[in-house]
Amino acid sequence: MRSIRPPFAARRGRSARRRPSPVLAALGLAAALTLTATACDSGSDTASGEPTASASQGGDGKIQIPDDIKNKLKEHGIDVDKWKKGAWKNWDRDEWLRQADDFINPIIKGLWDPSRMRGADDPDKNKGVDDADLSGDQGVTDPEPAPVTARAVNPSYHASVPVAGKVFFDAPEGTMVCSATVVEDPAHPGKSNLVWTAGHCVHAGKKGGWYRNIAFVPSYNDQGKTEAQLESAPREEVAPYGVWWSDWAQTSDQWIEQGGSTGGQGASYDYAVLHVTPEKGSGGQSLEETVGSALPVNFNAPAVPKVSAITATGYPAAAPFDGQKLYQCTDKPGRLSVTRSDPTMYRIGCTMTGGSSGGGWVATGSDGKPALVSNTSIGPVKFGWLAGPRLGDVAKGVYDSVSAKFAGR
Repeated sequence: MRSIRPPFAARRGRSARRRPSPVLAALGLAAALTLTATACDSGSDTASGEPTASASQGGDGKIQIPDDIKNKLKEHGIDVDKWKKGAWKNWDRDEWLRQADDFINPIIKGLWDPSRMRGADDPDKNKGVDDADLSGDQGVTDPEPAPVTARAVNPSYHASVPVAGKVFFDAPEGTMVCSATVVEDPAHPGKSNLVWTAGHCVHAGKKGGWYRNIAFVPSYNDQGKTEAQLESAPREEVAPYGVWWSDWAQTSDQWIEQGGSTGGQGASYDYAVLHVTPEKGSGGQSLEETVGSALPVNFNAPAVPKVSAITATGYPAAAPFDGQKLYQCTDKPGRLSVTRSDPTMYRIGCTMTGGSSGGGWVATGSDGKPALVSNTSIGPVKFGWLAGPRLGDVAKGVYDSVSAKFAGR
C-alpha cells in the first residue's frame, strides 16, 4: 500500500528488490498516505482491446505463447524469445507500455521460483458520490482511528482464508509483491479466474506503464513457515495451488491518468482486476475450483455508518513484518477524503505495512454473507491505519469489462 510515510515508499521490504515506495501526501492531514502504485488496463467499461489468449503447454511440456501475444509484442517491436530471455528488463521510458490496450504478460516458465518470491519487495488509487453515500460524506474525513494490531492468520491459510494470496511482478525498481483476492466471475459461475488487487500493483500510474511478469500465488506459504524455513522449502510448499499468470489486467482510467507513488493521487480509484491462467496444467480446473472458493464483490458500497466492521487481509512486508505470513485487521471504518471531488474512502485502524497493498477488505452484507467491499490502497508514513476505495460504478466497469472479455472462453 502507499503510505504517507517515507518508509512505505520502500515497499514491505527487501532492498535488493524494493517495491515502489509510498509517497507523502499533503492532504491537509497530519500524516502522509502510502499508496501502492501498480496499474493495469484502463478502468472504464468501454476500454478497447481484446484479451490475450491463455498460454498453453505443448506436448514437450514447454509453455507455448499464443500467436496473438506474439503479434502484439511484435507490434511494439518486441521479440518474444528475447523478451523471455531478459528483454523485459528494459524499462526505457519510450518502450514502457502504458495504454489500456497495451497489457502484455507472456508466461516465463519457472521465473517465479521460491527464492525470487521471497525476495520480492512491496510497491507501495472515480469521481462523484455514489448512491450509497450519506449526505455530507463527500469531502469528509473522520478523526484518525486508533491502531488495531494486525493478527496472524493461523495456518493453514487455505483453510482460514482460501481466497487470499500474493501478486508478484517486476517494476523498474526491482521485484515487487502485493496482496490479492480471488473473486467471483459472473460470466463463469463457480469457475472464476478473476483476481482483485490494487491498481498500483499492476500499473505505475501517470508517470509509468504496465508492470511485467505479473503472477498470482493463492495461499502463498500456506503452512505459515518462517523465512528461514522457506529457504529450503520446495516450490510446491511455497505455492501449493500453483502459480497463475495474468493474461489480462485492467485498472481504472483514473489510476492510469492520476495515480502516483507519492501522495494520495488516484487513491479513490486504486483497484484492478486480473484474469489469470495456470503456469502449469490445472487439470482443466479454474482458479476458483482449484482453491475451492471465490468472494462476491459489493459495488453498492454502504456508507460508513452502515458498516459495523471490515476485515482487511494481506501479507505485510515492511518492518516489523517480513512478507511471508498472512495477517488480518478488523475494525469499524471511518471516512477519509483525499480530494473533495473524488469519492470518500474507507479507513480502518491497522498496523499492517507495505506488501498488504491490494489485499481484500471484506464486510458482511445485508444478506449475512461476506463480500469484498474494498482493497488496501494507502496508509500513513507511521503505520497505524489503512484506507481503501469504496467500490462504485467505475470499479464495476473494470470488473464487468474483464469478465465480458472472457465470457465466451
